[in-house]
Amino acid sequence: MMKSARKWAVAFSMAATFVTSGAPSAAWAARTDIVLGVRLEPPHLDPTAGAAAAIDEITYANIFEGLTRIDEQGAVKPALAKSWTISADGLTYDFKLHEGVKFHDGTDFDAEDVVFSLDRARGADSVNAQKALFEPIKSVIAKDKYTVEMTLKRPTGAMLFNLGWGDAAMVAPESADSNKTNPVGTGPFKLDKWIKGDSITLIRNDAYWGQPAKLKKATFKIVADAAASLAALMAGDVDAFPIFPAPEMLPQFENDPRFKVVIGTTEGETILATNNGVKPFDDVRVRKALAYAIDRQSLIDGAMFGYGTLIGSHFAPHNPAYLDLSHVYDYNPEKAKALLKEAGLENGFKARLFLPPTDYARRSGLIIASDLKKVGIELELINVEWAQWLSKVFKGKDYDLTIISHTEPMDIGIYARDDYYFNYKSKEFKAIIAKLNATTDEAERTELLHQAQKKLNDDAVNGFLFQLAKTGVWNAKIKGLWANAPIQANDLTAVEWMD
Repeated sequence: MMKSARKWAVAFSMAATFVTSGAPSAAWAARTDIVLGVRLEPPHLDPTAGAAAAIDEITYANIFEGLTRIDEQGAVKPALAKSWTISADGLTYDFKLHEGVKFHDGTDFDAEDVVFSLDRARGADSVNAQKALFEPIKSVIAKDKYTVEMTLKRPTGAMLFNLGWGDAAMVAPESADSNKTNPVGTGPFKLDKWIKGDSITLIRNDAYWGQPAKLKKATFKIVADAAASLAALMAGDVDAFPIFPAPEMLPQFENDPRFKVVIGTTEGETILATNNGVKPFDDVRVRKALAYAIDRQSLIDGAMFGYGTLIGSHFAPHNPAYLDLSHVYDYNPEKAKALLKEAGLENGFKARLFLPPTDYARRSGLIIASDLKKVGIELELINVEWAQWLSKVFKGKDYDLTIISHTEPMDIGIYARDDYYFNYKSKEFKAIIAKLNATTDEAERTELLHQAQKKLNDDAVNGFLFQLAKTGVWNAKIKGLWANAPIQANDLTAVEWMD
């Protein structure tokens, strides 16, 4: 029996070899579907109407596109605008649009849609989370069907970069109001189905105007539990985690040839966000005491298992304009106690620390609470879901402290907003940002960015903890996923399986 079975297996193998040498068989064809694990489910799918990073992580460059886009290296590239010219005074931008572009519902994309999208984003009724990006725009007009003229109130050096954010995605008047649940963009993928609490599936847009995607289907599987993430990868139920949520488990994948572990960088400044508008945090001495009281390297080692980079301001270390201020407030609990005494708080105080549902926040919260208790600050740890965090902390500003990674690119300008949830108000900082926004010379911009970083550090606006690492784990046969995250995105346009 065993001999005959072996003879049959050899014969079958030879026959299979003969058949496949003559013509490719579907059994050996590269896969055209992928399942990606994500930690958080987005509240909706309209990137122009929400602050949650989870929205862009699914829709950016996949469903929605802007006039420009940000690539994996953080550079500005053409997208729906194939080219542009800028006037000598930096106030007028003429964009030439690609022709023949259609939205997923079959309607045409043209200059009128650009006017609608940008006017909507900056309008009085705008719900855009990054409305301030569009404030410098004075007017947007359609010069013809495929040419748009944008006029600014003042020169804005980062305008092309700003137009590459997910918040600047192009939408159509026919479908804009329903994009939260039925997103209609111009991208290479369109929504197939959303099973709430489980998964979001995209399918290839075969009418796409540009280079077609190699994948026919991409499913974003929501896996909230770290242990379940490990099990899903090991079982093959999930093919990739662009950001694996449990860094302590990475060594298991590093030693398994089936997987590739890719450690990259992100724009995620992880901060102990502080409400500068409430007592006692309106006192810079108290904020500096917080900074000295936290052992940030131990925080990285304990909460992030060594993955992360110390920071001293709200700026990514990989950026050429980075100013290293990471050791200004090195761990010094005695100095923290002295500052609290100087502020009249030698007996300490109590505060609320709101923790959103991410592992980095909740693990960090426990460690920070322990550190602050040593200098007399007792924290009440309050776990909240994203909807609560957005309504109570981000919008309502009803908080003392919270831990969050700000993953928006080059977003140091948020500290110049009076209505932002930090409640930080500094005329000096605003002046720096105003000058930066009006400057296009790179050397001058770098110097101004240094000044901005130093001002935030001097004022200890927030507890600047660490830069979040991008801990990617995926099947070794997958290529095209981003190693770095200069913008909050899982760009699938170049993703494919190797044979």
